[in-house]
Amino acid sequence: MANQLVRETGLGGALIIGLGSILGTGAYVSVGLSATIAGDMLVWAIVLAAITALFNGLSSAQLAAAHPVSGGTYEYGYQFLNPASGIIAGGLFIVAKSASAATAALAVAWYISASFEVSEITVKAVAIGLLLLFTVFVLSGVRRTNWLNMLLVTVSIIGLIVFIGVALGIESAAPAVGNESVSTSHLSLFHAAALMFVAFTGYGRIATMGEEITEPRRNIPRAVVLTLAVVSALYIAVGLAILHVGGLNTFEESHFNIANLISDSPWQWVVIVGGILAMGGVVLNLLLGVSRVILAMGRRGDLPRVLGGLDKAQKSAPAATWLTFLIMAVIAGFGGIESAWTLSAFTVLIYYGITNVAALNVSKEQRFVPKFVSVLGLISCFGLVGLAAIA
Repeated sequence: MANQLVRETGLGGALIIGLGSILGTGAYVSVGLSATIAGDMLVWAIVLAAITALFNGLSSAQLAAAHPVSGGTYEYGYQFLNPASGIIAGGLFIVAKSASAATAALAVAWYISASFEVSEITVKAVAIGLLLLFTVFVLSGVRRTNWLNMLLVTVSIIGLIVFIGVALGIESAAPAVGNESVSTSHLSLFHAAALMFVAFTGYGRIATMGEEITEPRRNIPRAVVLTLAVVSALYIAVGLAILHVGGLNTFEESHFNIANLISDSPWQWVVIVGGILAMGGVVLNLLLGVSRVILAMGRRGDLPRVLGGLDKAQKSAPAATWLTFLIMAVIAGFGGIESAWTLSAFTVLIYYGITNVAALNVSKEQRFVPKFVSVLGLISCFGLVGLAAIA
């Protein structure tokens, strides 16, 4: 195809894309949100979300290897189900991941403005400015984006390791004492797991970039599994550290800034910088991923065909990327951190439900993931949606 993106991202680049899409809002925001809901059952919520993500990640890897084009479940719905399923999946993905990017941008803005008394309007303006900045990076091409991504992921992991080490070194506090708002019912566990699941779904960026990844049948599944393994270990460690210091109330008061849990440490600044850059990385990768879905929908005519155009070097999609920025900016301008993240959680679970149904229709010749994995993924997605809705 003449109108096709260049394959120039290998296993290492795909892994960095996955980590960069996850290690930001997940570790620095979602764990805090889930902690206020699940209380001392936080780690179990993380484990449940990780298992759900593994099922869905393997289904996504199966589909991406069998049909390696940009667009994720939008394309898979067309290929393995029907046009309506593809269009619904595409719309859900755009909403879910635009909401995630808006959450990350707002969180960065709150981190930056934490030491200043600024209005909420100013914070939203900073968030939209951040979205604009990373839009320019995405338009510069995926190779240059990956170099920046590698830097952001490295700093993010350093910040998390410092937080874990310092927090676990503090004398243990009684978990969530006096916090009557923290429920530890089973329904609260599932509600927290639904929010945490969003924090694992960066592996989807690997699948949506199937057209740009070299040796997709080999590299996409490996990148998905490696990404989930690294992230699960980090999230569980962060969760244990949060419970160790018993600072669940801190998140509601500081817009989910985990650095405030180690405010007496001289290393706090490392966590603050790590959080800002990590969430910046999430914005970067979601701009890239959502724009690729809009690109695919424009190519097929489900959105205006001008959105399916590439630049002369065939390394970026300007019209699709600018529309992505506009959608994210609107959500950031009118929403808040918690509302945007909740919107993302429910829409992305339904999106991955469609992913699992599509994976069940992959032919026997192309299949390397057992069907029961996709069945469990489907049950877990809609189970979390239902249980979280009544929590």
